[in-house]
Amino acid sequence: MILNTAENNHICRMCLPILEKNATLYFRHSLNYFKYKKHINKMRYFFLVGSFFILLYSTTSAQPNNKKKTIPIGLGEKWYGAAVNEGEMMPFSEGYSINLNGDTKTNQAAPLILSTRGRYIWSNAPFAFLIKNDKIVLSNYTDSILLEKCGSNLKDAYMGASRRFFPATGKLPDSLLFKSPQYNTWIELVYNQNQKDILKYAHDIINNGFPAGVLMIDDNWAPYYGKFEFRKDRFSDAKAMINELKCLGFKVILWVSPFISPDTEESRELLKDKFILMSNEGNINKTWEETKTPALINWWNGYSFVMDFSNPNAVAWYKNQLQKMTVEYGLDGFKFDAGDPEFYPNNTIAYQNISANKHTELWGLFGLEYSINEYRAMWKRGNEPLVERLRDKLHTWSDLKKLIPHITTAALLGYTFSCPDMIGGGNYSSFISGSKLDQDLIVRSAQCQALMPMMQFSVAPWRVLDKEHLEAIKKAVKIRQSFVPQIMRLAQISAKTGEPIVSNMEYSFPNKGFETCKDQFMLGENIMVAPMIEKGFKRTVIFPEGKWKSNKGLFIKGPDAKQFEVSLNDLLWFEKMK
Repeated sequence: MILNTAENNHICRMCLPILEKNATLYFRHSLNYFKYKKHINKMRYFFLVGSFFILLYSTTSAQPNNKKKTIPIGLGEKWYGAAVNEGEMMPFSEGYSINLNGDTKTNQAAPLILSTRGRYIWSNAPFAFLIKNDKIVLSNYTDSILLEKCGSNLKDAYMGASRRFFPATGKLPDSLLFKSPQYNTWIELVYNQNQKDILKYAHDIINNGFPAGVLMIDDNWAPYYGKFEFRKDRFSDAKAMINELKCLGFKVILWVSPFISPDTEESRELLKDKFILMSNEGNINKTWEETKTPALINWWNGYSFVMDFSNPNAVAWYKNQLQKMTVEYGLDGFKFDAGDPEFYPNNTIAYQNISANKHTELWGLFGLEYSINEYRAMWKRGNEPLVERLRDKLHTWSDLKKLIPHITTAALLGYTFSCPDMIGGGNYSSFISGSKLDQDLIVRSAQCQALMPMMQFSVAPWRVLDKEHLEAIKKAVKIRQSFVPQIMRLAQISAKTGEPIVSNMEYSFPNKGFETCKDQFMLGENIMVAPMIEKGFKRTVIFPEGKWKSNKGLFIKGPDAKQFEVSLNDLLWFEKMK
């Protein structure tokens, strides 16, 4: 059901190829007729041809629409989707609202919401919506809004939307991202990324009994943003460093962003060619050709220029920089940070007149060049071989509780190759000298991630944990390693079908009362994971219908709810028996 089209025209977009063909035929016919039948009233043919092209234009030009559309919510129907970083608020309740225009909530998002009754709402462009009086009120949309019913449950809705709008590509990110933990140098080194300490971190990983995996060198490895080389004062021989890391078994990727430091040789060249966002200087009617002043964008590290990837020549320049780094240093890929719509504000002008969300989507194209990649901000690129990391989490139990609803929301939007945030939290201030750490929280964070698609360390567990807690972390990694064959099988299935690797309980057991269950999740179809996400050693697990076997050999017949004692080094998981 189409709720709105570009100008409420009466010609569907499926007819466009026919219209284009017929318009061409009319035009050619008119020219021939004018040549051989000059006595015919030429005005009739000009009118005919002109009218046809006007009709064609009206079907292809989307115009902003400030009207509202209302969709009644069915009895017992619940809705999910839109923004990953809002996952803990799902299913949406009365009064919830969001506007996706220029805002992905600092994580992944998509113009999609799905219901437990098999319905979904999709648009090719951002929109806003409000839950009010048992209705979904849609507004601020600039393209057609599609309401579709594909079945009777959340899975049906997701699979229907996925097949139509973001189908599986058959491609996977590098298998090492799934098979082994990832390691990021951020928490240990922050802005002091340097050769000596990166090598020490890597050797400590191996010496403390952890398996090698993908190692990410984070921000501040370069002299400044836009200079694609390792800074000499911190990296005496970056190529030798990367070779040593590879000898240890690591694959190495490097942090990059779309920002360019002003007042540099590179920024002056980019400005001359207008490969960066330009300022409209307060004139909303100014064209790209008329612009002369660069836009200066405020981000978490100050003020910078921003690359304009709507310009093919700017894309080529940036690709060349990345290629130079991979060839010169032997890098395996990149961590693509930033790219959020907020860094493409309305007072800027790009080579192409596109939305801020579209800029975020274009940022995602670079990752497709590398089998090892990572993104935090993304728009629409579901079911592509891109690794999507959850938003930074604080070192708190309340943020630990967000991991499950966030990663299962990512799956509902097609971001199935997802990685939680850094174990224990990604806020470096929590781990500096003198900070108060909760060792139990770090362990439970690792256990929560162990059976998710990926897991990522940053803080060095051997530095901040006592022996008991360190051993508990190592056991969580061993549990994961025992599940690697199953995780890889599920990842390969997902690449072919779009099926999530992990899902919320409602997805797997529809209409059985699991709509608000946020502390359990499913790995595939038969492994239920119930990690500790609150401080303590007891938790209740709710079992769906069927026969379940615990990781300790206990059998439970569902539906039922049981309380379990959970020791520090234990992760509860249950297998559904046939």
